[in-house]
Amino acid sequence: MTRWQEMIENLVDLLPAAPARVAVDGAGERNALVADRLAADPRFSVAAGPGWRDARPDVLVWLRTPPVTPDSPEHHADVVIDLHDPEWPVIRHVDPRLADRTRWYLSESRAFFAVRAATWDAKFGDDLPAYAAAVAEADLPVGGTAVDVGCGTGRALPALRAAVGPTGRVLGVDITPEMLAVAAERAAPPHALLLLADARHLPLPNATTDAVFAAGLVAHLPDPVAGLRELARVTRPGGRLVIFHPSGRRALAARHGRPVRPDEPLSRAPLTATTAAAGWHLDHYDDADHRFLALATRTTT
Repeated sequence: MTRWQEMIENLVDLLPAAPARVAVDGAGERNALVADRLAADPRFSVAAGPGWRDARPDVLVWLRTPPVTPDSPEHHADVVIDLHDPEWPVIRHVDPRLADRTRWYLSESRAFFAVRAATWDAKFGDDLPAYAAAVAEADLPVGGTAVDVGCGTGRALPALRAAVGPTGRVLGVDITPEMLAVAAERAAPPHALLLLADARHLPLPNATTDAVFAAGLVAHLPDPVAGLRELARVTRPGGRLVIFHPSGRRALAARHGRPVRPDEPLSRAPLTATTAAAGWHLDHYDDADHRFLALATRTTT
């Protein structure tokens, strides 16, 4: 099965069971590829191209092609499919009224990162000093256990190893085999042990970790409170949570052609609330242009 076939099957499964007017737009001739497949299902009346504005669709499917601008209809679409690589489409957004994110999070996240793993470091390799600085600022315990959840290509692993020292333990966890294959070089013994696992269901005992490093993870989680609660489960009371991104939220939003919203998971108020609800106390919040860094401590309750 090609990635296009897999993605369209997932899309069909996410659309309403009742008859619906569906519009597909955003990618020129590729609109018809998706529209024709949907039109084969008797549940859907389908329009392709910009004519959807007059059709008043129940569901707008937007095929994202770069560049994305702040006024793009994508920002109002019910479903967004990323065509950064035209041969590897990935569902990136589904309105919650259509489907809970847990229904598509795992397969589509793996698809998104799998095709990018081999070139990830070539594109973002200059972020390594920022990772090292964030780990140093977190002041992790020497001899402790540090877990990089959503470790990707392992850019934080050397810094985590340096922080916990030779008597400490470092684990890297990711859901994408292709990312872990790239991370293997940085994780080579004695640096880290790599685990293929979902951040929402970590294969670790309760209260066995001294520090959790999470770069670019929280915003991807279908349920941030549940995800942060799972990180708290494996962390000892007093343990450290490091939430990091090598660019600030404003810079990241501009890169994706959208404004920063106050209700985003990493905005100060939502993050303060979700960390508290999940068993953490937010100690430090820094959303600078050059990086995002939040530090939290595992509470005793």
